[in-house]
Amino acid sequence: MEGSMTEENKKNLEFIEEVTSNVDEVQKRVLHEILTRNANVEYLQRLNLNGHTDRETFKKVVPIITYEDIQSDINRIANGDRSPILCSQPISEFFTSSGTSGGERKLIPTTEEENRRRHQLYGLMMSVVSQFFPDLGNGKGMYFMFIKSEAKTPGGLLARPILTSVYKSSLFKNSNSRVSPYTSPIEAILCLDSYQSMYSQMLCGLFQNREVVRVGSIFAYAFIRAMRFLEDHWSLLCNDIRTGTINNKITDPSVREAVMKILKPDSELADFIEAECSKDSWEGIVTRLWPNTTYVDVVVTGAMSQYIPMLDYYCNSLPLVSTAYASSECFFGINLNPLCKPSEVSYTLIPIVAYFEFLPIHRSNEVIDSISIPTPFNEKDEQQLVDLVDVKIGQEYELVVTTYSGNFQLPNEMFFFTCLLMFRFSWMYPFRTV
Repeated sequence: MEGSMTEENKKNLEFIEEVTSNVDEVQKRVLHEILTRNANVEYLQRLNLNGHTDRETFKKVVPIITYEDIQSDINRIANGDRSPILCSQPISEFFTSSGTSGGERKLIPTTEEENRRRHQLYGLMMSVVSQFFPDLGNGKGMYFMFIKSEAKTPGGLLARPILTSVYKSSLFKNSNSRVSPYTSPIEAILCLDSYQSMYSQMLCGLFQNREVVRVGSIFAYAFIRAMRFLEDHWSLLCNDIRTGTINNKITDPSVREAVMKILKPDSELADFIEAECSKDSWEGIVTRLWPNTTYVDVVVTGAMSQYIPMLDYYCNSLPLVSTAYASSECFFGINLNPLCKPSEVSYTLIPIVAYFEFLPIHRSNEVIDSISIPTPFNEKDEQQLVDLVDVKIGQEYELVVTTYSGNFQLPNEMFFFTCLLMFRFSWMYPFRTV
């Protein structure tokens, strides 16, 4: 198994090198593929693209738009219209945005192919991390993963946050069906009751403490929340480990059954955890309770950077690894230097994911011009757009993304980078739609 993983990692790293060394050719091919397969969708027919797949015609004909510009199309799909409106492939579900960009949740259409592509990119990301932590396959990750409630649109499509979709997907379940790479059983992850989910995930993580080689959560605040939960509940957790039982507050039958398949009475472990948690200081509690941990896998860029001091306190300054740059709309890039300082994190865009364009951001008095507020995009913006191969080091951009699943030239107002993202489609992004 280890040999096959090493070979897979090698192939993934070679693939990253290949596509990032031939960026412009890859981007031309991606745009050609997107426009070819979506040539007959209603949106592009309205624009009279007339089957053209070249970059020049695309830039001239397909405008940068906002979510509101195609909201009526989104609503038609949500209400059950299955005709190819924005995408030639069937829309499989909607991701719901967080609402942070404009205070209102948006419905973001996706396809099964996009889900598979996202899973493939996760494999690339783990191959990058494995260069720096080659023994990851010999242990487990203690990750705190949670789902939120989902709804159905009038047309019968699921509408849910992207992480809920990922954790409930067959790809995620199948990858954990034999030997799970995580300490948390899938039943605990999929439990909607946040208390029961957190308690059972923490209990399983503590019981398997010697197997844990990495810890984390998607966002830094979620991992901090888990540590604070441990501070409040370690006595109950120790009792469960000592007796090999699970607290009566965990009432979900599937969760109880899954946890009891893992849990066995271990008074020595319970005493160890109790001794560590009873100490006056919780500094370094992660490395004390999970001594084989090599890094903390959390997003600590952007708004999450405020949690870095607390993470360092709990984790005894273990490496804080921000692995990927992604959103509900698109998986953008990978951190190829995961051991860098949080303040130095940069993400390499993977050019097979979507067609990327960049709108330069100009600062005035150290304040980003009001691009964070959705505004109409004009001809001047179109003329300023540069392709991925032409971005300049040190210049800030808003990313414009055209994806395979019908998001054409949407700009992203949530994400700025010094080199930033956008769609020729703009929910939170400017975007072009296809």
